Amino acid sequence: MILLIEVAKLRYQYPGVTEKTIRGLDFSVNKGEIFGFLGPSGAGKSTTQKILIGLLKNYEGSVKVNSNELHSLNSTYYEQIGVAFEFPNFYQKFTALENLRFFNKMYAEKTSDPEKLLKLVGLEEYANVKVSKFSKGMKMRLNFCRALLNHPNILFLDEPTSGLDPVNAKKIKDLILAEKERGTTIIITTHNMLTAEHLCDRVAFIVDGTIAAIDSPKNLKLSKGRKIVKLEYRNNQSCYADEFPLMNLGENEDFQQIIRNYELLTIHTQEATLEDIFIEMTGRSLA
Repeated sequence: MILLIEVAKLRYQYPGVTEKTIRGLDFSVNKGEIFGFLGPSGAGKSTTQKILIGLLKNYEGSVKVNSNELHSLNSTYYEQIGVAFEFPNFYQKFTALENLRFFNKMYAEKTSDPEKLLKLVGLEEYANVKVSKFSKGMKMRLNFCRALLNHPNILFLDEPTSGLDPVNAKKIKDLILAEKERGTTIIITTHNMLTAEHLCDRVAFIVDGTIAAIDSPKNLKLSKGRKIVKLEYRNNQSCYADEFPLMNLGENEDFQQIIRNYELLTIHTQEATLEDIFIEMTGRSLA
């Protein structure tokens, strides 16, 4: 694992606000990792992301990218990152293609073909339609295109599936995973536990400006899940359900008798969801 981002004792207080929004965060992100901040609105997720992007300057503590303190990085940093905020902002009187071509001109290095990007997200038919006529979901997809224009090494995504129907949400998730395969480091902020669970290698639970836990979704679920198996089966046209401990399950005679003699309808372990775990660890919901 190669460390790409290292954050230590990070604190931030907005001007005119009496209390700090970020209250001492410590975390690191590996190169090529999808790292997620999971928490409710107002937890500090977006503030942390804005610091990492370089939009908020007067932070306390240390934020290093490729071992260089963020304070010392110049405008070339923006050649290396792509950003997609939750609320896209485009020139409404420009078409989708005109917007992407305009943003293309802001980069010194070679950029992606805007028309190919529009095709990736299913907007090729709307390339010459003014953005003012776009739905929120269409703007979100266009926003994702803009974030990929400069072949970023680090991709910052804020609620990347917000406003998308299931088909287009899956399309964006697949594209995010494809970027990971390309070697891109991706940081996602979300309160959607399904998005975090499907995409992230590791997640940080953040609430009230502090981190309650950092681990992979799988490890978090296993650590809090009930170690039992639930069976649903049919016997003489009636349906039944039983639960058995995972420990020594292969030696459990009652379990063996059911799977030998009855029609199984479902069988699964009682795994906790990320939302279950978040609530248990923080006492807060993700809403």
